[in-house]
Amino acid sequence: MSTNDPLESSDGSLQGFTKDGLAELDTQFHKLVDDGKLANVIILIARHGEIIHRDAYGVHDVSAAVPVPVKTTSIYRIASMLKPIMATAMMMLWEEGLWALEDPVSKFVPEFSNLKVKVEKEGGRIELVDQDTPMNMKQLMSHTAGFVGRGEYDANHMRKGDLQDMINILITLPLAFQPGKEWRYGPSVDVQGYIIEKLTGQLLDGFLAQRLFTPLEMVDTGFVLPASKLARLVNNHKDDGTGQLVSVPLEGTYNTTRPKFIGSGMAILSTLDDYFRFSQMLLNGGEFEGKHYLKPSTIELMRTSVLEPGVHLKTGAHVIENLGFGLGVAIVQNQVQRMSSQKVGSYFWGGLFGTWFWIDPTNQVVVVGFINDIDWSKKVPFPREICAKWVYKALKE
Repeated sequence: MSTNDPLESSDGSLQGFTKDGLAELDTQFHKLVDDGKLANVIILIARHGEIIHRDAYGVHDVSAAVPVPVKTTSIYRIASMLKPIMATAMMMLWEEGLWALEDPVSKFVPEFSNLKVKVEKEGGRIELVDQDTPMNMKQLMSHTAGFVGRGEYDANHMRKGDLQDMINILITLPLAFQPGKEWRYGPSVDVQGYIIEKLTGQLLDGFLAQRLFTPLEMVDTGFVLPASKLARLVNNHKDDGTGQLVSVPLEGTYNTTRPKFIGSGMAILSTLDDYFRFSQMLLNGGEFEGKHYLKPSTIELMRTSVLEPGVHLKTGAHVIENLGFGLGVAIVQNQVQRMSSQKVGSYFWGGLFGTWFWIDPTNQVVVVGFINDIDWSKKVPFPREICAKWVYKALKE
């Protein structure tokens, strides 16, 4: 059930990684599959622009009568790993002078001009107050614009229509906090998608394809899966309630035609190599295989925290004090709890179904890892941390 194809350099090294160390990394994840905690896992590691390790282990569908092994070319749902891609698209337009970090968001979404902020007063009384200062684009790019967590909007069915329908719903709801004063993982990136469409006159998926996916040759990344690629799509998985891992039927988990809502990630599909190409472009300072996408200074800006003093990322009720957040990515500022093996200066994000990536500029390392499991956090709480621990144990020089 395992495939790997490390590309060795002529001196027998793997860009400073050891064979034994990489084998131990694989062993750690293979055991999670063998123990029934995961259906599969695929991982790619690159250093100095060279892919030095790929591994795939497990099967597409644990419930299938005849299980099909995953490959490093299998297609996965990457969900919120679209968000750094969206940030990159936004920064392309920033470089073109179409928006500025301090611009009010209402410059591009006039309907937001009169958004109020919900404040809970003594005795539980709710009062709607004006924004202290209008939400700006820097806050929209860093999840500090004032929107509540996306899940809290589910009852409003924001993703049932198109991006304009989403805006029409958001303007009927108050902000959850004063812009800039908290970090909440809400619909900000969907709003970015709306702004991209307004600034370019293109549909969001068309713009991403034209400016990023096609020139980067991310040939398997998109919002619609052709029938010719269906056999490469892994099933999502979940716990059946008794601790048994079962697959989710493929039907309804991917799009055969363009969905009405193209937003921040629920429908996006990709592969290890596609996401590596995007990540390596960022690590290269905005260039890949002779094509230019962003300036190095723009990448530096993206991976510099823009959070106000005292504002921290949160996962549920857990505050992570020593992570920063830039323009579309989280940044390791110290060897923090739950991210303790990722190196300071690395930037990263993940997806709803367990996918992850990080870029380590100091060591010139890119790592991409994919699983697809609805309940992964209950069984394997921090796959990125497991991966980082063993990646850096394997890196000797």
